[in-house]
Amino acid sequence: MARDIDVVRVAAQNRKARHNYTIEDSVEAGIVLQGSEVKSLREGRATITEAYATEQGGDLYLINGYIPEYKQAGKFNHEPRRPRKLLLHKRQIGRMIGAIQREGMTLVPLKLYFNERGMAKLELGLAKGKRNYDKRESEKKKDWDRQKARVLRDKG
Repeated sequence: MARDIDVVRVAAQNRKARHNYTIEDSVEAGIVLQGSEVKSLREGRATITEAYATEQGGDLYLINGYIPEYKQAGKFNHEPRRPRKLLLHKRQIGRMIGAIQREGMTLVPLKLYFNERGMAKLELGLAKGKRNYDKRESEKKKDWDRQKARVLRDKG
C-alpha cells in the first residue's frame, strides 16, 4: 500500500518495527481523531514506536500511541495516550483479529501520515516478532548488500 507516500506528509514513523518484526502484510487504516489531535499531528510531534493495535469489542484500537496536547486548544485538549479506534472494512478486521488470535501475530503501526485528501491514515503491519539471531542475520545481509552496492558503483 505504499503508493505515492512521497507525495503525502508523514506525521510519525516507526523505524524500529522492521528491525524488531518480520512484516508479513500491511494494510492502510483510517483513524478516529479529535480536532486537537489532528492539529498536533500536523505539527509532526507524534510517536508510534511503542504503539500496537488490538481488538476490543469487535473493533481494532491503537493502544499507546502518543499524540501530544495541542497548546492552543486550551480546555478542549485531548488525552495524549488514549486508545484510538481504527477504521477498516469488516472483512479486514476479521482477517486481522484471526491472525492475532490464531497465529500469534502482532499488529504494529508502521507509519502515520496524511493522504492526498488530507485525511489521517495509519499503515498497519501484520508482524511476527524476530529473535536475536534473526536480527543479527538481517543486519549482516544489509551490510553485505551495502558493501556490494559500493563495490559495483566504484567499478563502474
